[in-house]
Amino acid sequence: MITDVPGIRVGHATDPVGLTGVTVLLCDRPATCGVELRGGANDVAGLDYLDPRHLVTTVDGAVLGGGSRFGEEAIYGVMRWLEERGVGFAAGPTVVPHVPGAFLFDLSVGDGRARPTREMGYEAAARAVASPMAEGSVGAGAGASVGKIHGIARAMRGGVGSASVRLGEVVVGALVVVNAVGDVRDPDTGALVAGTRDAAEGRRLVDSARELLAGAALGGFAAPEHTTIGVVATNARLDRVQAATLASLGMLGFAKALSPPHTAFDGDTLFALSVGNLPAEPSRLGLAAADAVARAICRGARAAVSLPHLPAARDL
Repeated sequence: MITDVPGIRVGHATDPVGLTGVTVLLCDRPATCGVELRGGANDVAGLDYLDPRHLVTTVDGAVLGGGSRFGEEAIYGVMRWLEERGVGFAAGPTVVPHVPGAFLFDLSVGDGRARPTREMGYEAAARAVASPMAEGSVGAGAGASVGKIHGIARAMRGGVGSASVRLGEVVVGALVVVNAVGDVRDPDTGALVAGTRDAAEGRRLVDSARELLAGAALGGFAAPEHTTIGVVATNARLDRVQAATLASLGMLGFAKALSPPHTAFDGDTLFALSVGNLPAEPSRLGLAAADAVARAICRGARAAVSLPHLPAARDL
């Protein structure tokens, strides 16, 4: 899990009725951060201070949430929790925490009026621990879904997953919230794990990529209702440019486990955090990140629990 990386803590806050939530990743020390955006429907906040030209060179964590644009409210709860503990960029008599975030569209699952709040962000930060994290239909994955090329009626549950890869003393971990247009595939076998079903009451999966090639029209149903978002973290030493490169290479994991990834209606976003000082060869580190991301995506789908009319992988 991503908490295998020393200095990384994760906490969830979940609305089990409204089916939305927040997942917060906090760093025990200021972290170098980069990001990679793919697809055409990203909803992100706080990317200005990831620019190498920005005065502030580090971040204090990252926020993943539901609620689409409304979910950004949760960041301020995380900032308040950090400020109360003196964590952030020293600015005169106070500190200003820096916490970027990415958000997915879950308003078509559960109560569309339920959105992550400042209080949920604060709660998730307070719950952040370095021990193994809950996966599946929790936190930012509470309202996640996958396999939506024929709409939500034939979709399945997505969720939160995490995995890690060790390269000697170097650890690369990934935390991903899966809410894709397309299907989830096992990165080792290529087998479909979750995705578009053959009918509203069906339990057989169809291949979304093949359906699209055969003429299924994304524009016929799609809105910005999708997005797979995540974080990779490592105890290797990276500057901001190298962290952005790690995020870019980590996106290879989306291609391994999502079919198809990065559509015009996905807002795929991956942060990369460096919280250590160990040396690592960048390409090798990036391939490890891609492997961790792919496994995290698959774990998120497999750990999800079903809803009425929205089955999970475990139900097939």
